[in-house]
Amino acid sequence: MSSHPREFRLLVTGGGTGGHTYPALTTLRTLQARLAEAGTAVSVLWAGTAAGLEAKVTESEGIRFVPVATGKLRRASNPLGMLTPANMKDMARVPLGVAQARSIVADFKPDVILSTGGYVAVPIGIAAGMLRRPLVVHEQTVRLGLANRLLAKRATRVAVSSPSTLELLPEIVRERTVVTGNPVRAEVLAGEPLKAVDALGLDSFDPDLPVLYVTGGAQGSVQINTVVTKALPWLLQHANVIHQSGPNNLETMIDRATELPADLAARYHVLGFVGPELPDVLALADVVVSRSGAGTIAELTALGKPSVLIPLPSSAGDEQAHNARRLQDLGAAITLEGDVHETDLRAALSPLLSNAGRRQRMADAAREHGRPDAAERLVDVLLEAARPIKA
Repeated sequence: MSSHPREFRLLVTGGGTGGHTYPALTTLRTLQARLAEAGTAVSVLWAGTAAGLEAKVTESEGIRFVPVATGKLRRASNPLGMLTPANMKDMARVPLGVAQARSIVADFKPDVILSTGGYVAVPIGIAAGMLRRPLVVHEQTVRLGLANRLLAKRATRVAVSSPSTLELLPEIVRERTVVTGNPVRAEVLAGEPLKAVDALGLDSFDPDLPVLYVTGGAQGSVQINTVVTKALPWLLQHANVIHQSGPNNLETMIDRATELPADLAARYHVLGFVGPELPDVLALADVVVSRSGAGTIAELTALGKPSVLIPLPSSAGDEQAHNARRLQDLGAAITLEGDVHETDLRAALSPLLSNAGRRQRMADAAREHGRPDAAERLVDVLLEAARPIKA
């Protein structure tokens, strides 16, 4: 570490969603911890959109933030369908964004730039090339998003989350690509089952039955909630259920629970949102039913959790379906796509809830392909990419 100066300058760009924002946040925190051991401070600047999640996260985390103008390309199956007034207006903002980005990079003089995707990453990535600053592009999903596809060709290094991505890359990009995995927050890996029991008051759960955790993400999923509601009497005969329904669906699910027989209702705990107790809930869960976003996949595999995945049909580039199919091919999950019915969910869960050996085999397969050290691996890539400008 002696080759590093007393201050290491990291410029982060990317955001719009949690899938782009949180891996970057986890990585920069890991970098800070790594270099602090050598007595090196890390100066961080995050370039993003003022209306994006990254603006809120950086404010709460005390990270310096600067906005960049950018445009969103609304894709269509027919190229002519993209020639919309909204697309034209947004694309006209790109030159402004590049000018802003060039000024940001020139003033901050980063040792390395980390891009985690999203449209805002493009201007900063272009500016990195103009000013010859090392650029590391990280992709969370199996298939590179549009922004990362544009930047990968000019990046110093490309970091991907799955080995499956390598075969999808042009050879010239593949030579500069390393599989790091998708960074998972350290606290997610440190959950304790008994803390979830205490925090949520789960003393009425049957200790002889497995625990099923159902989640549709922070806002919940109407599709998942509907299927679970229909299957609930059957589910509660075979499992204890923790159900994160989303705040808008909570009242409906509570009403449904009041209709259950008392012995079944005792095994059902529904809540609108799972906050700090999430790591403990995941530690307690024997099986998870969820969407298949990149962050979710990273957590499930790092923790070694058997899962039934119901991809979000409207995800960009059908990325959630690709994520889910990959895990299913590895024997680490069961995927349900399209119009999912109660009978589909029961058929998927029945062998998992009734057979501990089956759960263990799926857990082992998930863990085998998990990368709990992804943030450390990505930090290695950032430090290696930064070395050329130390001379």
